[in-house]
Amino acid sequence: MEFILEPIMELVKCLGKSTCTYLDYHLNFNEAVSNLRRECGALNSRKDDINIEIQTKVLPFGKEVKHEVQSWLDHVQEINNEVQAIQGKIQKVKWYSRGRVGKLVCKKIEVVKNIREQGSFPNGLVADKPPRGIIMPTENLVGEDSTKGKIWGNLMGNEVGMIGVCGIGGVGKTTIMKNINNELVRQTRFDKVIWVTVSYPLDVIKLQENIARAFAVELPKGEDKERRAAELMSIMGRARHLLILDDVWEVFSLIEVGIPKPTIQNGSKIVITSRSIEVCQKMGCEIVKVEPLSFQESLNLFLDKVGSHTIEVPNLERILKLIVQECGGLPLAIVVIAESMKGEEDVKVWNNALTELRERVKSVTGSDEEIFKRLRFSYDRLNNFEIQICFLYCSLFPEDYPFEREELVEGWIDEGLIDVLPNRKAAYERGQAFLNRLVKNCLLEKTVDWRGDVFKMHDVLRDMAIKSIGPEFGYMVKAGMKLTEVPDERGWGNDLKKVSLAGNNISKIPLGLCPKCPTLSTLILSNNRYLSEIPESFFEGMPELKVLDLSGTGIEALPNSISNLEKLSSMRLWRCCSLMYLPSLAKLTALKKLDLNNSRIEVVPQGMEKLISLEYLDLRYCYNLKEIPMGMLSNLSNLQYLFFEMLKIEVEEVARMSKLETFEGIFNDIQSYNFFVKSQDFQILTDYHIEVVERLTESSTTPGESVVSINCCDFGEECMVLPDNLQRLEIVQCSNMRSGLNKAALLEKATELRSCYIRGCKDMECVVDLDSSSYLVLDKLERLYLIKLPKLSALVRVEGVATPPHVFSNLKMLHIWDCSGMRTLLPLELLQAFQNLEEIYVIECEQMEEIIASSDSDASSDKFTFPKLRRLSLRNLPELKSICSAKGVMVCDSIEQIRIIKCRELKRIPVQLPLLDNGQPSPPPHLKEINVKKEWWESVEWDHKNLLQPFLEYSWW
Repeated sequence: MEFILEPIMELVKCLGKSTCTYLDYHLNFNEAVSNLRRECGALNSRKDDINIEIQTKVLPFGKEVKHEVQSWLDHVQEINNEVQAIQGKIQKVKWYSRGRVGKLVCKKIEVVKNIREQGSFPNGLVADKPPRGIIMPTENLVGEDSTKGKIWGNLMGNEVGMIGVCGIGGVGKTTIMKNINNELVRQTRFDKVIWVTVSYPLDVIKLQENIARAFAVELPKGEDKERRAAELMSIMGRARHLLILDDVWEVFSLIEVGIPKPTIQNGSKIVITSRSIEVCQKMGCEIVKVEPLSFQESLNLFLDKVGSHTIEVPNLERILKLIVQECGGLPLAIVVIAESMKGEEDVKVWNNALTELRERVKSVTGSDEEIFKRLRFSYDRLNNFEIQICFLYCSLFPEDYPFEREELVEGWIDEGLIDVLPNRKAAYERGQAFLNRLVKNCLLEKTVDWRGDVFKMHDVLRDMAIKSIGPEFGYMVKAGMKLTEVPDERGWGNDLKKVSLAGNNISKIPLGLCPKCPTLSTLILSNNRYLSEIPESFFEGMPELKVLDLSGTGIEALPNSISNLEKLSSMRLWRCCSLMYLPSLAKLTALKKLDLNNSRIEVVPQGMEKLISLEYLDLRYCYNLKEIPMGMLSNLSNLQYLFFEMLKIEVEEVARMSKLETFEGIFNDIQSYNFFVKSQDFQILTDYHIEVVERLTESSTTPGESVVSINCCDFGEECMVLPDNLQRLEIVQCSNMRSGLNKAALLEKATELRSCYIRGCKDMECVVDLDSSSYLVLDKLERLYLIKLPKLSALVRVEGVATPPHVFSNLKMLHIWDCSGMRTLLPLELLQAFQNLEEIYVIECEQMEEIIASSDSDASSDKFTFPKLRRLSLRNLPELKSICSAKGVMVCDSIEQIRIIKCRELKRIPVQLPLLDNGQPSPPPHLKEINVKKEWWESVEWDHKNLLQPFLEYSWW
């Protein structure tokens, strides 16, 4: 064959490059086809992964897919259609046409590669559907009607574009504006109502990002200020907005930030709150001064907080009124002092409180001092030194810093602010009690965001705390001051005990800097993200250092001088994503906490086995760390908190840790997991998150739950043993599981199970087979997620079994996605069990024909009651013909949101509208949104559909 091809190839070379290339396409045709199939497989795997993430984050209403992501998904579908057409050509191709089709295949391979590369989306797939604004947690407004009226009048009129709300700290500026913010969010006067806390010093980049976030957009990273300002100016110019800038301390240029100046033409407004009238005047604001409350207003607010019955206590009214008078009409002082006296009815105690308050206020010399003295009274009234110093600790962090619950309590424990207790769990519980006390006394504010509960310190209270713990107490607090370098040696006093430089822009510490701080016990350098190196000399003059916090810095290696800090008890290196090297820890025998979460270390530090006092070890997300040397964990006999992921360890070592209370880790097989769960010492665990992973890591855990996650395991004959106090069970991509929960031995003992997440188990036919005792655990289950289970045909197999009435009786959330074998969701024999359902989501189930199974009689009187159902979402169900029987109705008066997308065969919505007293139908009382395609809505049947028009939101899906 070669003697024929060789002269042909020479001839082809002579004919030219195009002919040679054509021949390459011809000869490599089969390889190109294989490459195209492989690339398409990778592309569609990426598409499936993205869809899964979307469904787990978009399913709750209020989230939406980013337009760039949806465009990419649409593009992938177009490419799949084009590739399918090419596949047709490949199947029919003649021998002489292989070169032409081969060229087409090669071009398409490049297109597929490019699209796959575009599918990374580092900034996430979904975004919150941007609301008009955010409802702010606030107190009811007391006695500020006239001030609020002035502000409101300026906002509603056309004459004033910028309003400055001024007054001393604690006088109620922020409270007034929060109330106005909340009213305007509910109205349509402004398209957007944006609240941003500015604080001191002004951080222009942070201010820009916070404003942009309100519009659900991100500004370009790494761009110059002018480019970012221009982008923000364009974004804000598209909507008539109210921008509230709270707690402004210095004059700045709106243009340099990118904030359009309010005009009659754009209809936008800006409100600035500030302690300084001068700042507001220089920024061109119309001044509205907030005056202290009148005595009667102050009394009303005080009684509202302390309890109105208090004034009825004999001989107390006069003293109470005198205390109110000493509050000076400042709402913050009134609230804090009232809360500190709540429940007290002893007249002598009230008399003493009045004397103390008068003594403090007598020496007042300035506007800040005026409120500091009053707030200091409430601090002293805590009458608990431990709680007081826990409060003062909060001032070591930047203004408006949002503390997460665990972070704050752990910080108190690390500092030794909580008396020595038998274990960390007891210390944590006491810390929780302290935190609750501070919130109850209004010394900390509790709010909720995407992380859950967060706690903030009012800026005036923080100022008071810092003044209370000034330099004379050995504190140096320069947190959040935009510092670019640490103070030189003159700034470090010999008597310093605690230093906080957290939240600055420090990028380096000068070589040779050696602060002489013989009594320094705490050094906080956290969240200086540009700090990458610390010189050897820096720690040499800190022999008493106990707490070192470098979390969130760019540090790459710790200096060897760390090895000599023999008093160190806590080293926090969380989120040091560049950290690769730690020196020997052998001398740090006092170390109780080592947090290396999210670092890049490749081996455990030398000498770690010597850390005999270690109680807390966190090695999560240390992906470069592959193993813990055998025997090391056995030496750490005092460990109470242990976190690790995908590390090679001996399970016997973990099972022998007699003091372990909280555990998070991954085992490589069912056998190791079962050995651990059956061990004697596992029984003392109070919190855990255990994963069993044979081939990959995946988790959808909810923080604060006791979790077992079984991933990519071939069970064979092995059954998993579930702990008695299990709260969440996850089963992901496990084979040989025809009935999911029946592979769990002793499942009936898992009486705390609240959530179950099952995904990608290709053999699963039902969630549970009632022909076993497994159903006993389902009576307390609240959340059930079923994703990508192709053979699933039923939630429960009930053949030949009398269905227990309590099965699923507490289920609140039922989420099903891509279960292509299901035809019916809720069988009639189980329907009575679902009376507590609040959310039903059914997404991309190709064969789903009905949600509630039709009865054999198809009676006209079928009425299905779901008294607590709030959300119903049905999407991409091409065969769905009915939600319930042809003439049946669903009674769900609690319904808030309905989403029905791409259910082309569904012609009727059977939700029954409630009747008014006059017998006329009305929309469900809690209904907020009906999200549908416009064309589908116009054709669908729903009695009295016209009443629902105000709730329609047409989908672009």
